[in-house]
Amino acid sequence: MRVVRNIIPMTVAIIFLLPILWMLVVSIKYEGMKVTNVLDWFAPPYTFDNYAKALTETPILRWMANSFIVATVSTFLTVLFTSLAAFALSRMNFRYKNLFYIFFLAGLMVSPETTIIPLYQVVKGLHMLDSYAGLIIPTVAAPIGVIILKSFFDSIPRELIESAQMDGCGWFRIYAQIVMPLSKPALVAVAILTFIASWNNFLWPFLSTTTESLFTLPMGIPTLLKAYSEDYVTPMTVNSISSIPVIIVFLLFEKQIVKGISFTGIK
Repeated sequence: MRVVRNIIPMTVAIIFLLPILWMLVVSIKYEGMKVTNVLDWFAPPYTFDNYAKALTETPILRWMANSFIVATVSTFLTVLFTSLAAFALSRMNFRYKNLFYIFFLAGLMVSPETTIIPLYQVVKGLHMLDSYAGLIIPTVAAPIGVIILKSFFDSIPRELIESAQMDGCGWFRIYAQIVMPLSKPALVAVAILTFIASWNNFLWPFLSTTTESLFTLPMGIPTLLKAYSEDYVTPMTVNSISSIPVIIVFLLFEKQIVKGISFTGIK
């Protein structure tokens, strides 16, 4: 029974790793290789010249920089604005507070695809299409972040807030110096979800950008597949290069990522 319990997760892990292994192997194959069966994808000869070619002949580094800028700024702004909104809903008393909270909950039930056309019209009216602002600002509104952070803020002892108010602390000082330092697990969870969603976002960059120098990785890589439609080597090489930063980030922040995702699941 114990062997079966070990075999099942190992099998699932191998299934998930196979596409990554296939990507890495194809990225070091020669272009124009003849493929007659599945084993031909993994058979030699191999070459690493594809990586040098991808770095010099494609805008992969530019696209990677764009993805990093968009994901980082989006994450910072999302955490900032959602934490402010969650703090107001959790600790401040004002009219229609519960109604506002219901609106945030309702936002979770609306598919992002249903709002893409009015969102596009708004961004177009503000003349932000084909710009960093147009890529970043529409992604800042995140109802899930407000819900997660409000749930965590509610668990902070009210006596702590009241004692700070008795000492003369204003709302913003309570938010910045008391609530935020105590909410690091929740903030990390929201930051991780936001960064991953922004890094992998394809639909909005596809609609809002037309200039190649502004493409993010999910938007730029399919254009290579179209340009090299008879061969998979170049797109797979670019995919491999684009995966390196994400793998490095995961290795450096593995504990925080797992803790943040686990926290989100519990909430």
